[in-house]
Parts: sequence; C-alpha cells; structure tokens
Amino acid sequence: MKKKIVSMAVAAITALSLTACTNEPAPAPANGEDDAQATESGDADVAPTEGVTGDASEVKIGVILVGDENEGYTYAHIDGVKKAAEAVGIPADNILWKYSIPEDESCYDAAIDLVDQGCTAVFSNSYGHQSFMQQAAEEEPDVQFVSMTGDTAAMSGLDNFSNAFTNIYEARYISGIVAGMKIAELVDAGELSDENYDADGNVMIGYVGAYPYAEVVSGYTAFYLGVKSVYEKVSMEVIYTNSWFDIAAEGEAANSLMADGCVVIGQHADSTGAPTAVQAAHDAGKPVYSVGYNVDMLGVAPTAALTSATNNWSVYYTEAFKDIVNGEKIPTDWAKGYNEDAVAITTLGESCAAGTQEKVDEAIAAIKDGSLHVFDTDTFTVDGAKVDSALVDMDGDFENDDAEAVSDGYFHESELRAAPSFYLRIDGITELTAE
Repeated sequence: MKKKIVSMAVAAITALSLTACTNEPAPAPANGEDDAQATESGDADVAPTEGVTGDASEVKIGVILVGDENEGYTYAHIDGVKKAAEAVGIPADNILWKYSIPEDESCYDAAIDLVDQGCTAVFSNSYGHQSFMQQAAEEEPDVQFVSMTGDTAAMSGLDNFSNAFTNIYEARYISGIVAGMKIAELVDAGELSDENYDADGNVMIGYVGAYPYAEVVSGYTAFYLGVKSVYEKVSMEVIYTNSWFDIAAEGEAANSLMADGCVVIGQHADSTGAPTAVQAAHDAGKPVYSVGYNVDMLGVAPTAALTSATNNWSVYYTEAFKDIVNGEKIPTDWAKGYNEDAVAITTLGESCAAGTQEKVDEAIAAIKDGSLHVFDTDTFTVDGAKVDSALVDMDGDFENDDAEAVSDGYFHESELRAAPSFYLRIDGITELTAE
C-alpha cells in the first residue's frame, strides 16, 4: 500500500525541517494562532467537563501516533488529547505517548507495552493501526482500545474495541465554499486565462489526495460540491501520492495540477508540501490558491492559503476520557461534526473574496439545522444519472453490498459507521492517478 503511484520530476519546494521526536510536541505550522480555531466560534479550547464522577487522577491512558508533532494530522490529535485530559482532570504524566509508530506489528507491540505500563485505555490515530489494535483488544479484554478512523469495531463483536471519526466532510464542504467564492471573484475580475478552463468552459481546480480510499473520496467530493454550490462551472483533477505524509510528493502533485491550469489546490494529505508549492507559484504571478487540511497554512502560504478544513479532536477525546474516568464503555462508533464543534475551518486568509465569512456562516447554520446535506443527490450525478441507491460495506469484505446509504434524498455519510463510506466517483471529477 505504500508503493508510490505518482512519478513526476522533483519540483523545487520549500519543505519543513523535520525534527527528532520528543515527548513535548512543538507548535505545528501556523501563523501564531490555535490551529483548531473555527472561524465561527473563535476559540476551540475545552472548558472543564461536567459529569465526571470517577477519580481522574488514577486513570492512565496510552496514545499511539502514526507521526509526531511535525505532521499536521498527528499534531491535531496531540492537541486534542492534551485539551481533553486537562478538561477531565487527568494528569499530564498519566498520558503515555508512542510517537511515529508504523502501520504494522509495531502497533500491537506498542499497545501491549502501554497495557503493561498500566493503561486502562489505548488510542491509536491511524487506519492502518486497526488490525493490530483489534488483536490487542482480543488479548486484553479489561482494557478499552480505540482505533481512530477505523471501521471494524462494530463487526468485531468486541465490547472493548471502538472506532471514532469526525464528520470532517462537513468542514471540507465549507472550505469548498471558501474556494468557490474566490473562483467567482477571479472570474468576475477577468484574472483567469484560457489555460484555467477545460474544453467545456469549466474553471479547473485540483486536489492532492493520499490514497484512493473512501475517506479521501468522501473528502474531495465534499470539497468539490462546496465549490459548485457557489460557482457551478468547475471541474476537478485529483492526484494521489500514495502516502499520508510526503512533502516532496505533495508539492510535486500540486505543481502538476497547477501546470494543468488548476487555480485552487485542495488537499487530503498531511504536510505543507502542497500549500508551499502553491505559494511559490502565486509569488511567481500565477492566480493560484490553496485550501489545506488539519492546520492553518498561513504560516507557509500567507497570501495563497484561503483556509483549511480541520478537526477539533478534543471534542471526541473529552467524551471518551470522561467515559473512562466514570468506568463506562466508550461508544463502539462515534462521529460528530459542526453541531458539536468537532470540525471547523481555520482563519480565513487575506486573499479570500469579500463576503466569504457571511457565506460560510450561512452554510454552517444550514448544516446545523439539517436543511443542508453535503451529499444531497440533487447536486451531483454519476455517469450522467442521479443516484437513487448506494450500498456500502459493513462486514469488512470491501464489497459495497451490505447496507443502503441513500435515503431521504442524500447519502448518509458516517451514520451507518463512524468511518467515511462515500465511494462514488461523481461527474466533474477526474482521478489522474489511481490504482
């Protein structure tokens, strides 16, 4: 799965220096503000939690991370865990960290080591950790295990094994609105050239994805639909890097997309490679802009970054830690979004179009009151036809034949299970590299 599927000439990009893993995370790339800050809330800090009835000082929790503090996705988890522990009253010394754990047997070894050190709950933050976390859960029935972004907990039949995700697709849709507003402004100002349009007259946008998984497909589709909700005439190209974190490959992919004429580059990959490349092209005079993921990218793309879709993991960790302290079972599947402030977009960049904040606020309110569904089947087609049915995989055989996800006029993402299951390739989006 780690085999690289993007092969292009190495582009000149500015990369972040990677430092050695330490026990104290350094700030992630940003412009000096809290990366989990939502534009509509202003402050994502966690207040002291009510309803904690157990002795939090006696609880010990293990955290297994696929990366470290230098990688935006993992940094967001680190930040969420720390805020949740503070809110619930768990001492910082009682959180045991395992950094840069590969998606292999090392995860199982790390989980068992944390149990041996007295942890009564162990969390991991990568999908590839899941089978090893489940193995540990089978062997340690008195310890709760959570595989974040996973999808097998419900079918495992284990009382001590859980999955969790956020409804990040909601924030990706909102970040698409930000991009759509900018595209409309560029078109109205006459700043785009022929190379920025496809043969059908659509403005071209691009997306740097990690893998052709449902998680990524769900995210880029939500982003695209958000753009189209503002500016209808757009098409999108997707390049996969086949890695969650590869600064060079993400920069190369962004450069390739911009060479094709794409004017906004979104991402579901965890480094600053894409926005850094976009900023360099922007500085060279191209009308190109970036929409990031996980953290505020204004630090590396001050005039090219529009916003980022981000998770506020402290919402989930606070609920889970409270359950642990109170001696209760962590929910088998958990997925929440804007209604619980579990997702957001970061601070709007200076290059955003006038009126963007108002448009964003309007859409968030509609998501919260249920009048807007991201995957409304009236807003997209597949092979020219409206989607009336979409079965999804619920038994782990990777065959989409188990449960109906479309009803009431929309695809019910992350409702049948926590992990995203939207796999449809809708019209208007072209995958340039996929296995």
